[in-house]
Amino acid sequence: MMAIMTDHPASPGTRPTRTPPHILTLVALVGTSTLAMNVFLPSLPAMAEWFAADYSLIQLSVGLYLGVNAVLQLFVGPISDRYGRRPVILTGIVLFLLATIGCLWAPTIEIFLAFRMAQAAVVVAMVLSRAIVRDLYPQDKAASMLGWVTMGMSVVPMVGPAIGGLLQGAFGWQANFWLLLGTGAALWMLTWIDLGETAPRSGGSLRDQVRQYPELLTSPRFWGYCLASAFASGAFFAYLGGAPFVGAQVFGMEPAELGLFFGAPALGYFVGNGISGRYSTALGIDRMILFGAIGQASGLGLLLLLTLIGFTSPWTFFGFMTFVGLGNGMVIPNATAGMLSVRPHLAGTASGLGGSIMIGGGAALSALAGWLLGFGGGALPLILLMVCSGTASIGAVLLTIRRNRRLATI
Repeated sequence: MMAIMTDHPASPGTRPTRTPPHILTLVALVGTSTLAMNVFLPSLPAMAEWFAADYSLIQLSVGLYLGVNAVLQLFVGPISDRYGRRPVILTGIVLFLLATIGCLWAPTIEIFLAFRMAQAAVVVAMVLSRAIVRDLYPQDKAASMLGWVTMGMSVVPMVGPAIGGLLQGAFGWQANFWLLLGTGAALWMLTWIDLGETAPRSGGSLRDQVRQYPELLTSPRFWGYCLASAFASGAFFAYLGGAPFVGAQVFGMEPAELGLFFGAPALGYFVGNGISGRYSTALGIDRMILFGAIGQASGLGLLLLLTLIGFTSPWTFFGFMTFVGLGNGMVIPNATAGMLSVRPHLAGTASGLGGSIMIGGGAALSALAGWLLGFGGGALPLILLMVCSGTASIGAVLLTIRRNRRLATI
């Protein structure tokens, strides 16, 4: 059923194509982008020691990466709407490979962070895989397809940190970046062979594409879906920024052990994506977003209560992080389909702009998590931050539902 999306010749309204991509190609695009974000996280304490840097400085390899990631997404969408998905993806992967070589060579923490920021070029894979799905499917079907795609790639954050922790223990932190180099090269070859063009033909210039941002930014529905996704994923990004410190410093875990526990949210993400793939078409995206946001906030709220009464352990902390993954797996595919459907002719631009808002907020929360943990208090500051972000996601989707109901009566 899910082996091949479609296999039809190019229509007059699209650029010349080879074939639309196999679904596994889309999974690989999203998965590699995710791997670049989290595979090395269990190595952060060891990298701080290697570069003789404070943990707060090496932790910027997460926050700065996400920040550049957010900025790039502002341009990736319009560029791909103008020039096509395929050439932009291929170029971005090449830049990622060059930056990865720079990370391996870097003699100082400053040079490493510069190349780490450049690695964010791989964001083209994640952004445009979403746009490709929207190119091929209507709103509710796109949400279902995005659920299946991201369910497949959820294996990466489940096993990525575990593999990273094992590589760190056996060969040192550089082994993680050799893994990224090999994976990126394989992805470029797969994309070259399989990914045909799917973007509708655009006759305007790049400046014309960028000028269409106000059409999205003035839409309350676009903002509603963006903020629901941003706050839901914000809890996860706060986790990315703070969990390595909590695991290593609060619970005294070794890198290999931390890597195994770190993938806990991916278990929930896998289930949440499966629910999205199965039920989004039948239930609609708004209800799926609401159910996911409530599930995430409820799980985090219970963890907060247990932490306040002193019931803390690695199993408790990381176990309840599955609720973060569950909520993200239900919110993100459906909210993404919603934001891309506000103006379907601007799917690439919407994907880039929405992703930029989501990742930009995530970068801020990731950095904030690292800063708050520096004041002590164990895992409590991180959990509080995640609860606030998850609760805000509920508020955003409720306002969006209210707006949609109002429009339906007009």
